[in-house]
Amino acid sequence: MEPALQLMSARKPATVFILITLALDVLGFGLLIPVGPKLVQSLLNNGQGGNEAEAAPVYALLSSTFYTMMFLCAPMLGVLSDRFGRRSVILVTLLGSGLDFLAQALSPNLTWLFVTRAINGMTGASFGVATAYIADVTPPEKRASAFGLIGAAFGLGFVIGPVLGGLLGEVDIRLPFYVAAGLTLLNWLYGLLVLPESLPPERRAPLRLSRANPVGAMVHLTGKPFILLMACSLFLFNLAQFGLHATWALYTAHRYHWPPWLVGMSLMTVGLCAAAVQGGLARRLIPVLGERKALLLGLLMGVVAYAGYGLATSGWMIFVVIVIGSLGGISQPACNALITRAAGATEQGAVQGALASLNSVAGIIGPLIGGSVLAYLISGRAPIDLPGGSFLLCAAISALGWLVAWAAVRTGAPADAARVD
Repeated sequence: MEPALQLMSARKPATVFILITLALDVLGFGLLIPVGPKLVQSLLNNGQGGNEAEAAPVYALLSSTFYTMMFLCAPMLGVLSDRFGRRSVILVTLLGSGLDFLAQALSPNLTWLFVTRAINGMTGASFGVATAYIADVTPPEKRASAFGLIGAAFGLGFVIGPVLGGLLGEVDIRLPFYVAAGLTLLNWLYGLLVLPESLPPERRAPLRLSRANPVGAMVHLTGKPFILLMACSLFLFNLAQFGLHATWALYTAHRYHWPPWLVGMSLMTVGLCAAAVQGGLARRLIPVLGERKALLLGLLMGVVAYAGYGLATSGWMIFVVIVIGSLGGISQPACNALITRAAGATEQGAVQGALASLNSVAGIIGPLIGGSVLAYLISGRAPIDLPGGSFLLCAAISALGWLVAWAAVRTGAPADAARVD
């Protein structure tokens, strides 16, 4: 069978596997969100424990450690996937994540926990390679729908993961880490047995070591103005998002006195809404609006959501903001579709690796900013009572990101893909 025909025949099962892989990957990650800060608290002061204000900057630094390693390694993984194929890179990252979750479950102190997060960051770039995989097996006009399904898979992972993590955390604070390890390793085994390769030999690129590092990856983007502007916009939005992730459990526990299970319920709501919007609404709305308008509208809804989180005076308001803000999910598949069409067929991995690396810079800085601002605002030293100030800062940062995306769309976005029913 010709390589192109082989790729066509593998397209549907391969896409299904990637969706399952990402759903289980997010499920494993989501298990830890309600209990991660609690584990840090339990290890503070040589295992004697600490309060939320003490845990906030430590947990933020832990998140930054993960993204520092991803920043250093993501471009290399992207370039390697362009040269040797996506399958082996995806399987290595899954195996590394599974073993690291197990190591975290066994952490006796903060030093051990920081080491395990550093190792996990080295293998934590599976999303970029998975995006390149989908671009390999999906024609350009269908990519927005395919990327919408990726968002739905992420949403489903967040539906189950945080709730299950919160419930398991009530039994034992380390139990969710063991469950995450088991799920991820089972996913790796499944992929080892069934995942086909998506990149045929004739579409593989030479091994360009100059792009296999963060600096080289960023330099490569300077030759692609639209992708470069979108990378800057995504960096600002991710900066805000990571600031929110690092402080969500601590913020809601402090301001609304939420226990871990209620934190999990809020994240389950996020997941349900994301699955509904990206798996259903986006696939219908993006062809009507066009990818460029969908991108800008969705990003604007993100700005509104951050402001809403910061201004909500009661816990129930958070759930209302989650539902409204979820409409911003139409931006993600539109953005991915535009970027993959602006990139060449032989450089999808390199571009996605560069974006993942820049995303990891946001992961380094965002938690530090969010954690530091929240710790200061709830410490009793702030001159004003504004516990939601960290989220209002996120709203301002994401508003700047919207302006950059608007400039990108105005100056060099690919034309909207033709609608295919």
